Amino acid sequence: MRNRFDGRALALIAMAACSMTLGSCGILFQNHEKRADVVLKPTPGNTARGTITLIERADGVQVTYNLTDMPPNSEHALEVHERGDCIAVTDQDTNPVFALQLDRKRLYARLEGELGNIRADAAGAATGFIVATDVSLDGVCSIISRAVMLRREAADPYAASPHNVGPALACGVVRR
Repeated sequence: MRNRFDGRALALIAMAACSMTLGSCGILFQNHEKRADVVLKPTPGNTARGTITLIERADGVQVTYNLTDMPPNSEHALEVHERGDCIAVTDQDTNPVFALQLDRKRLYARLEGELGNIRADAAGAATGFIVATDVSLDGVCSIISRAVMLRREAADPYAASPHNVGPALACGVVRR
């Protein structure tokens, strides 16, 4: 004996199956935000500390910082270093600023890991964001598991060695 389905019933079953399939695909195709965080802790003899949130956007990585306990009315460089090592933060040569090999060889080149300068207010706090166009949270330019350092001085982009901005006031590792 053969079962016969009404054409309308078959159409309803097909529509329900498609709806369930497409509905669950919505989860797959949602925009998943690439995000990472850094907790900056003071280096020996310093008090600066804070948090950094990194969110990858179409125009680069948005670096949102909330820092405290810095010298009042001061400027500092924010840098990403090659290794996620905050132990030997006093010797910059052992943990250089993050850069692709080609950029490291160019004189006066701005390196990918040089995020920019920030300014502490009269209370020694700094809040804001920088858009870093040369780094990412995955791939060749990924800064995941690298160290972020808050340097004592601001970087001078016109100096012969703009990467020498004094010892680190605070350091943290980029974590997902």
